[in-house]
Amino acid sequence: MANKTQLDLLKAGVAGWNAWREANPDAAIDLNAATLYRADLSGANLTGANLDHTDLSSAKLVGANLSGAILSSADLSSTKLREADLSGADLSDANLHYADLTLANLTGANLSRADLGSSYLTGADLTGANLSRANLRDADLTGAYVTDDELSAAIM
Repeated sequence: MANKTQLDLLKAGVAGWNAWREANPDAAIDLNAATLYRADLSGANLTGANLDHTDLSSAKLVGANLSGAILSSADLSSTKLREADLSGADLSDANLHYADLTLANLTGANLSRADLGSSYLTGADLTGANLSRANLRDADLTGAYVTDDELSAAIM
């Protein structure tokens, strides 16, 4: 269950959230199973946050820092993640259907069993990402940095 104080602070606005994060860099962020549907979290510092099973569908996370975050089984469908940093994030079993990941940093991310169907990965960096059994049907991978070895484990 999400930490209510942290969730309320995040919902109050990204500027206040980022100031709090800067003052509390070692705080464990627990937003597990929170509902952030359609939230505008562009530029938010969510480094290492626990967002497991969180509803972020149709949210705006443009330029957000989600490096090392736990987003397993999260709903990120139709979410705008343009230029977001998701390096080393756990996105296993996440729903990223129709997500906009244009120019996103997904280096070393765990995308095993994630649904990336019809997503936009234009120019995204997937170097070292785990795409084992990830659904990439109808995904736009134009200009994405990904190797054939990484794609061979995905469902195309």
